[in-house]
Amino acid sequence: MDKRKQSLYFPEDMLNDLKKEAERVDRSLSWVVQRCIKAAMKEIKSMPSSTLPEPSSPPQQEK
Repeated sequence: MDKRKQSLYFPEDMLNDLKKEAERVDRSLSWVVQRCIKAAMKEIKSMPSSTLPEPSSPPQQEK
């Protein structure tokens, strides 16, 4: 398992909720965040992707 460090930024109220949950289950904040993501992954994958329209090419001039 790759254990590279990554910084994540959460709104303060969400971070406080995560910290309370980590304390409640006596686990690290990282552990709680990883479990939240794992539990929500099916729902996340069902969301439509945000695809940008392809840039239109400029009209070609006739010779």
